[in-house]
Amino acid sequence: MDTTVERPALDGARVIEHDAGGAAFDGFLRSGATVEMKAFTGVTGDAGGFAVPREIDATIDRLLIAASPIRGIANVVKVGSAGYRKLVTSGGTPSGWAAETAARPETATPVFAEIAPPMGELYANPSASQAMLDDAAFDVEAWLAGEIAAEFARAEGAAFVNGSGVNRPKGFLQAPTGTAGDATRAFGTLQYLASGAAGDFAANPQERLIDLVQALRAPYRQGACFVMNAATLARIRKFKTSDGAFVWQPSLSAGQPATLLGYPVVEAEDMPDVAANALAIAFGNFRAGYLIAERSETAILRDPYSNKPFVNFYATKRIGGCVTNAEAIKLMKFAAA
Repeated sequence: MDTTVERPALDGARVIEHDAGGAAFDGFLRSGATVEMKAFTGVTGDAGGFAVPREIDATIDRLLIAASPIRGIANVVKVGSAGYRKLVTSGGTPSGWAAETAARPETATPVFAEIAPPMGELYANPSASQAMLDDAAFDVEAWLAGEIAAEFARAEGAAFVNGSGVNRPKGFLQAPTGTAGDATRAFGTLQYLASGAAGDFAANPQERLIDLVQALRAPYRQGACFVMNAATLARIRKFKTSDGAFVWQPSLSAGQPATLLGYPVVEAEDMPDVAANALAIAFGNFRAGYLIAERSETAILRDPYSNKPFVNFYATKRIGGCVTNAEAIKLMKFAAA
C-alpha cells in the first residue's frame, strides 16, 4: 500500500511552466544566473549578453506591428549581418519586331540599380528595482517585452516616416520628390501631386484625392493604402460629394479597416499635419515601395551595477529601411503647384 502523502510544492521549488530555454532566461533576468552558452550572441557571456529567447522576441514583433503602422504595411526582411543589398531593375528586356528573314539586331539591356537601406542600431534601456525582480508574482518577461516594444515602436515609427538615414532608417518622406510622371522621373524620386492651395485643400478636395489614387499605376493599386495622421484624417472624414455622401466609408465588419475611395487608411502619427508645402498624405503599395531590413534576434545585456539599486536591461537591434520602388508610393503636397 502506497502511503506517500501529496504535498504542495513550496513556492521556491515550484516548476516554471515553459521550456528549459525560457526557464534559464527567466533566471538570468531575475538573478543574473548563467544561461546556456548556445544562446550566446556577439556580446561576450562574461558581460551578460545573450539572445532573447524565441517566445519573447515574437512578442516584441507582435506589439511592434500594432504600434508602428509602417512596419505592418511595408516589406520586412530578416538579415544575418549588418548590411543588406537589393538589386532593382527599371523594367523587362526591350524587344522589337522584324520580318521573317530580316536581321535581328541587338536589343537594349535592362538597367540595374543597387538599393542599400541605411542601417542603425535601435536600443532600449529600461530598468527595474532588484526588489521588484525578486517578487515571485512579477512577470519579468512580459514587462521586459512591453518596455522594449514601446520604445522600439516609438523610435522606428518616426524613422520609417522621417528618418534622416544617418545611423537610422531613411524615411519615405526624406526621399527626393518631383512632379514628373513615372516615365520621366529620376530613379528613387517620389512623385507628388499638389493639393491646389498653400497649406490647405483647394475646391473639390475629393477630386484631388482621386487624382492621387489614379496617379498610382494599376499594378500597384492592388494592396495600396492611404497613410496620414489623425488630424489630417479628421478633416478628410468630413468631405462630401455633391450629392451629400461622405467619401469616407466606415467599416461594417469587425477587423476590417475603414476605407477612403475604396482603399484602407493607416494612421501614422509621425506624418506631418496639413501645412504649407507639407507632404501630409501618402498613397501607395508600401509592400512594394518600402523595405525594412532587420536582424532577426534582439540582444540584451543585464546590468545590475551601473544604476544601483536598479537593474538595467540594455536591448539592441540593428534595423534599416528605405524606399525601394519610387513608382509604388505617391504623395500629396499642400501647395498651389
